[in-house]
Amino acid sequence: NKAVESGVRLLNLFSVEDVYFDKDRQVAGVVVNDSAYKTTNLHVDPLTFTSKVVMDSTGHEAVVLGCLAKRGIVQIKGEDTMNAQCGEEGVLEGTMEVYPGLIVTGMACAQYYGTPRMGPIFGGMLLSGKKAAAIAAQKLAASKTAR
Repeated sequence: NKAVESGVRLLNLFSVEDVYFDKDRQVAGVVVNDSAYKTTNLHVDPLTFTSKVVMDSTGHEAVVLGCLAKRGIVQIKGEDTMNAQCGEEGVLEGTMEVYPGLIVTGMACAQYYGTPRMGPIFGGMLLSGKKAAAIAAQKLAASKTAR
C-alpha cells in the first residue's frame, strides 16, 4: 500500500479521546487511548499524536468533530434522514477543511453539515477520501513552501 510505504502508521484498538491544538489554536493532532483499557477498568494515560493535518473519517460517530463540539468550537448539525443519492452528493461536496487543521471526509461530513445519511452505493465514500487526500496533500505542500 502506497500510504504505508510513504510512512503512514495504522493503529488498531485505539480510540480518539480529544484533539491537540498548537499554539495558534489549530488542530495539530489527536489524543488517543487503548480501547481495551475500558473493558479492564485499568487507568492508562492517553497518548498524543501530533500531525500537520488531521482527518475525521470516523464515520457516523464523527469522533474528532465531537471533541471540538463538546467545547463549543464547532457545531454539528447531525445527519438528516436516509437518501442515498443526496447523501452521496452531500458527502462529496462537504469534504473539506472545516476548522484549521481538520479535514472531514465520509459520513463525518453528513454529521457536520446535516446532509442525508446514505449507504455507500455510488462510490461517494471513495471519492470523498480521494478528495480529502488531495486537500491534505495541498495543505502539506503549502506548509513546506511557507517554511
